[in-house]
Amino acid sequence: MQRLIAFGAGIAVIILIAATYVATMMGGEDDIFAECPGSQSAGAVGGPFTLVDENGQTVTDQDVITEPTLLYFGYTFCPDVCPLDSQRNADATDILAEQGISVRPVFISIDPDRDTPEVVAAFTDYFHEKMLGLTGSPEQVAAASRAYKTYYKKNDDDPQFYTVDHSTFTYLVMPGYGVVDFYRRDDSADTIATRTACFAEAAATAN
Repeated sequence: MQRLIAFGAGIAVIILIAATYVATMMGGEDDIFAECPGSQSAGAVGGPFTLVDENGQTVTDQDVITEPTLLYFGYTFCPDVCPLDSQRNADATDILAEQGISVRPVFISIDPDRDTPEVVAAFTDYFHEKMLGLTGSPEQVAAASRAYKTYYKKNDDDPQFYTVDHSTFTYLVMPGYGVVDFYRRDDSADTIATRTACFAEAAATAN
């Protein structure tokens, strides 16, 4: 399974790099995030989505991304990767809060068959009170995944206890700017906090 995850993630990385390169070539010299480490031009990845939140309410990206957002695609039955990444994103959220920077961690399920609003609520509440869980219909989830260039594939080896191979990026999404950076699995909470702080402070200064 790990090989499949790595393969899928590798494809996603290639797509992401190519899209970012195109967006960078189209960018101007007035990029307010130019000094931030790891800066990616907005517009290459991400876009509108319509999903269902952990309270059962239909929401759009405009409802969700109202402050700097750490956006992650995973599933609650995930045996190890998703819990570890979610805890790391929660830790980064706390580090930023200590610096006076408010961010929202968001968990989008790529397993809508099992991840009901109630299930994602219990999952996200375990990690952080600010973490928002999102799910939806298979079609809604697939559309959100396409927008963010993520990969996932359900393994049909067990009808109840199946696993899902998926990419593991965390995206930093800024309201009004879109995706400005992304973080890999080996990026620590401190690294994420440091890079996110740069973008949040740059946006605050520009506004």
